[in-house]
This record gives sequence, C-alpha cells and structure tokens, in this order.
Amino acid sequence: MDIPFKTHHLDELMAAEGIDALLVTSKHNVQYLLGGHRFFWFDYMDAVGVSRYLPVVVYFRGAPEASCFVGNAMEGFQIENEPVWVPRIKAEAWGVRDAMEFALEAVRERLGTRARLGIESSFLPIDALPVLESRGSYDLADAEFLLERLRACKNETELELVEQASDRTVDAILDVFGQLEPGMTKRDAVERLRLAEVERGLIFEYCLVSAGSNFNRAASDDRLEEGDVICLDSGGNYRGYIGDLARMGVLGAPDAELEEALAEIDAVQQAAREVIVAGALGREVIAAGDARAAQSPFSDKLAYVTHGMGLISHEAPRITASGPVPYPDTDADSPLQPGMVLSVETTLWHERRGFIKLEDTVIVTEGGYRAVGDVGRGWNVCGQGANRLVTA
Repeated sequence: MDIPFKTHHLDELMAAEGIDALLVTSKHNVQYLLGGHRFFWFDYMDAVGVSRYLPVVVYFRGAPEASCFVGNAMEGFQIENEPVWVPRIKAEAWGVRDAMEFALEAVRERLGTRARLGIESSFLPIDALPVLESRGSYDLADAEFLLERLRACKNETELELVEQASDRTVDAILDVFGQLEPGMTKRDAVERLRLAEVERGLIFEYCLVSAGSNFNRAASDDRLEEGDVICLDSGGNYRGYIGDLARMGVLGAPDAELEEALAEIDAVQQAAREVIVAGALGREVIAAGDARAAQSPFSDKLAYVTHGMGLISHEAPRITASGPVPYPDTDADSPLQPGMVLSVETTLWHERRGFIKLEDTVIVTEGGYRAVGDVGRGWNVCGQGANRLVTA
C-alpha cells in the first residue's frame, strides 16, 4: 500500500531534532500517519477496564518499512476489513502499559536500549513513563510541533474531507434554522443540530448556541422569542476532519440594525480573505482583518482571528499569538502554502441584539483561496423551512 504522507519530509523534520524514532499516540496523528484509520470502538471515549485505549505508531527515521502499529485487541477486525500500510501490526493491547511494552519491543529490536524518541507529551499517559524508563536509556523529545508541521499542508484527499465536513456542517445549520420557532429552547436547537449532523454522516462534536441579547453560548432551557438573534457555531467531524463554521439566524425579519451589524462583520471577513494567497505572510492576514475591524463603528465590540484548521481546531499555520486559544505565532512571518486550511472568524458583542458571528473555512491556493461551506452567510430567517440545502 502507498504511504499516505511524504516520508522524506518527516525524516527531515526528525533529523533536524535528532530524533531516531517516533512514538505517536494521539488519535489525530495516528489517523494521519495511517491514512485515515480511526478505531470505531473508541471514537467517543478512551476508557476501558482499569486503563485506556492507547494506539501507538512507531516510525523509524529513514526506515518506514520498519514501522509498527500497536492497537487494541479488537482493532484487528477493522484492520482486516480496512488494511493500513504499516508492515507490522500488533493489535493485542488492552491498556497503556501493554501498548507501550509492544511499542518498545519494536524499538529495542531496531535501535537497542539507547535512542532519542519523539513523543507527544500532551497525549502520553503518565503510566506509560515507568515502562519507558524501565526498558532502556531513552532520551525523550516532544514531537507534537514536528507532527503539526507534517500536517500543515493538506493533500487532495484531506482537502476533500475538509470540504465535505464544512459543506455538511453548514447544510445542517441551515436546516435547523428552518425548523426553529418561538417557544423552543436553546437545548432544542442543539439537539436538532446534533440529529441533522448525524443525518449527514457527521460526528457531532459541539454546538455553541446563543439567542437574544444574552451572550451565554451553552445549551439551556431558555426559550426563543420572536425577534431573537440566534447564532449556531458548530463543529461537525467528517472522517476525522472538522467543519467548524458559524452562521446567523433571526426569528423574524432582519431590520436595518441587524443588517448593518452583519455587514460590518462580513467586511472584516472579506478584508482578511483578500490577502489570503500562497506566498502571503501569516502576519499580513491578521493585519488586514485587524485594520478593517479598527475602522468599524463597532470596533470596541469586535473580535477577529484567523487560525489553522484540519484534524484539530487551531492547528498549523499558527499566525497570531493574540487569539482566544493561547499559542505562539510560529508562522506569522512564514509564507502561506497551497493546501493550508484557515478558519476566518469575526464576532460582535452587540449591546442590544446579542452575539453575532461569522466563521468561514478557506483553503489556500496558488492564486488565492477557495472557500468551502460558503453559503448562508447572511441573515437566515428562522421557522420557514426554506434554509435547507441538498448535500450530494
């Protein structure tokens, strides 16, 4: 089977850090390295018995043919039906310690008991460390940033999944706007969106919902009223890739005040989009959105950010250090590359009308960008059943 990523690129990234082998343990990076494999039994949670599911991909620098995958004892059924490229598969683990034992067995066979191993610190349970320490004198290096660099530019298969995730998520949101009526609750809206996303082949991850003048974005039994502004901001997961978009609805006809507010948000969005093209610096995208937000009559109530998207929210490229999720702006002075995926979002906390937001997903191209799920960006009138699109 073809290896689904560029091994020479991964080898170069590992060599720069002096890493001999990787022990990859996060679900998203395991999925990436295995070309889409994600064990269905632990898609929702990881706990089992007295331990937890811990998949491990062992990758050796310069020797992909020696790679090993350690999975759960029941995972072999899925791999038999959906083979992965890794030559050696050990689908026998039931917890953290035995999974790490199997992984280190492969390391010892090739590298002995002394090597520099790249791990994912945030995704390696603490009870794996005694196994590592007792099986050799291994120097551990954090490889999370390295793996993020590998995933930064998506291939055509990945971009298709991003597009499907985005299209289906927006389709579900618009469907739900068409169902909402006064008297329903915010909890009703979230439940209807969950069902609509599942109906479209998505895994429902979350919905941030606001209604009326209240800025609270969690589901509740608060009832929708005529004239309420409603924001649905949801993450629908399609085969591991996230469609994270926000659209606006109103229970009634949007008035001039609402039209002005959403137009100002869209102006910020468009200003950021205009500079997105392969070769542009990440810093330039942030500066363009910030400059337009500063010109707005709502400038003191606006928040704008652009961040990377893909298997996880807020991944590479990292182009700002002042967004809602804290991390360094590693890519602010680096050129955008074709295949990078960006989420562009602008929020207005309107004193009278409540929480108003647009969040869009765009793919960087050689000549600019391609927006996906790019419909329903105006005011969607609720309760008319007319907002639904047909997803192929």
